[in-house]
Amino acid sequence: MTVSRLPQRIYPVVDRAFWVDRLGDAGARFVQLRIKDKSGADLLAELKEGMVFARRHGVTLVVNDFWREAMTCEAPWVHLGQEDLDTADLDALRNAGVRFGLSTHSVEELDRALATKPDYVALGPVWETRLKKMAFGPQGTAKLTEWRKRIGDLPLVAIGGVTLARAPECLAAGADCVAAVSDFILADDPAAQISAWLAATGETVPL
Repeated sequence: MTVSRLPQRIYPVVDRAFWVDRLGDAGARFVQLRIKDKSGADLLAELKEGMVFARRHGVTLVVNDFWREAMTCEAPWVHLGQEDLDTADLDALRNAGVRFGLSTHSVEELDRALATKPDYVALGPVWETRLKKMAFGPQGTAKLTEWRKRIGDLPLVAIGGVTLARAPECLAAGADCVAAVSDFILADDPAAQISAWLAATGETVPL
């Protein structure tokens, strides 16, 4: 099992700010806020609310895609897809002190990502996922091991079809961190699920 160089080995991805409050209260410390159905003032208000909750619980909040809004609301991280690299001002992010992670699905995308010197790379989908239409099929944990060798000490995030039972397998294959959506926000008891994930990945529950 790798030693994480990110805020935590678990990385919940949520679609509303209230989840940052709920999961942060349960012990999550690295949360991505991925909003797909808001824009303009409504989007910015949701992100700002997420930052309020993040500060309350000591959560490192990652804003998905919306890099300009992330700087406006003083989020510490953004997560960008390959298509975002066409328009995102990475120098502006760095100058604002905002760290960024990048999605990768192929060697070509990984090479492109590494050229930008990101703060982590994500590989996915490790397993099949129904939450998002993907142009790439399941990568498998062997690809995590390959990515680990290719990227050296750069933090590696596994995402896509990851469950509580599969999370340790990802870490053993070379991931530093495991991300998931439905395994948290669709759980019967999301707070208990956070505790279970922390235990499964060798993390202690924050005080």
